[in-house]
Amino acid sequence: MINNEQVKEYIADFQKRELPELVERKLEIATETEKIITIIGPRRAGKTYFLFQIMKKLLKSGVRKEQILYLNFEDPRLTNASFEEIKEIIKLYWQMYNEKQVYLFIDEPQSIDKWESAVRGLYDEGFKIYITGSSSKLLSREIATSLRGRSLSYLMLPFSFKEFLQIKDKNFDIGKLSSKEKSELLGLLEEFFDFGSFPEVIKAPRDEDKIKIIESYFELAVFKDIIERYHIKNSKLIKWLIKSVISSFSNEVSINKIYQILKSQNIKASKNTLYSYFSFLEDSFFAFSVPKFSFSERKKDLLSNKIYVSDTGFVKLIESSRESGKKMENAVFLELLRNKKTLEEINFWKNQQGQEVDFVLSGQKKVKSLVQACYDINNLDTKKREIISLLNAGKELKCKNLIILTFDYEKEEEHEWFGNKRKIKFIPLWKWLLS
Repeated sequence: MINNEQVKEYIADFQKRELPELVERKLEIATETEKIITIIGPRRAGKTYFLFQIMKKLLKSGVRKEQILYLNFEDPRLTNASFEEIKEIIKLYWQMYNEKQVYLFIDEPQSIDKWESAVRGLYDEGFKIYITGSSSKLLSREIATSLRGRSLSYLMLPFSFKEFLQIKDKNFDIGKLSSKEKSELLGLLEEFFDFGSFPEVIKAPRDEDKIKIIESYFELAVFKDIIERYHIKNSKLIKWLIKSVISSFSNEVSINKIYQILKSQNIKASKNTLYSYFSFLEDSFFAFSVPKFSFSERKKDLLSNKIYVSDTGFVKLIESSRESGKKMENAVFLELLRNKKTLEEINFWKNQQGQEVDFVLSGQKKVKSLVQACYDINNLDTKKREIISLLNAGKELKCKNLIILTFDYEKEEEHEWFGNKRKIKFIPLWKWLLS
């Protein structure tokens, strides 16, 4: 139950407090819409600060701060609210500020049972509403279901490389890089691979501090949230699976293979349990699975998937080597996901000979581009393997836009394999990420 005086204090505190300085995120949301805007994604990715970013834009457009009501349900003064009391909070706000047009920002409402009933009522009354949902208890499909088509959902991931450089206060003219600037930029790209791009991690001064922060996020956003949310009793199994997923990032993952490994170690777990646990990792935005490409939706669901993590910093918790190639591929996937268009799909391609293309970008039954991520393109055997796979995939999928993203090699080359001739663009990853 809420304390009315404490709630009034909370509302007054927000009105008198300056909005924090922030790094502007590049996430584009619909501005001319009557729908509820929901921002979803991993904890600590910057969703709350994105709400502040929206508030600042409203204030610049002429909206008065008294028209903005921000409710953070992780604040101790609001944590015990029930869904019936959300309207009581609104009444208290109206007693303090008699505003007709209200912009309502709701941060992490998932701890409130039936929160969506209150939000639906406020939406029907004409409130303009923005909501954030963390990985623990408010997922995209739950928002869409509970609000019955009244909302538009947007995924917010940890910082992109552009945003990473911005928070580091680094500016580069990519068309006029000196050798010193180029070296610095490539060093920052390696740091981006190694420690990931959670805002707090980027700002941490020492590597030791960065790792401690990543460990705390791991505990909060994965172990604690998943175990509590799904009432998992076998915490040992879910922890083992999570570390197995991290170890397998940028590779194909087979639940059957995981099942056989567990069986050989005398760990009891059914395949159905493993499938459920794996879906929990996806629902928590900790991991993403990418299916093998097929023009048939039915076949696509039956084929094996590749797995990527939401932030390469998590790899620091288990890695025994630098894994630069796999981290680069994971970073490419996350950037493709950030820029994914409506109705666009991201898949991988693999033929019966084991040749593979990392990413197939398609939409409306047409393949738009094929993308390889290759860290060490200077190795001639590696380069040949990547090129042959691209050529064969391009021929099979009738695609001419062939790209190999490299660490620092740039050229456009024409290659041929058994009469199959196509142009391939080699693009440095840093240039692709900053373009």
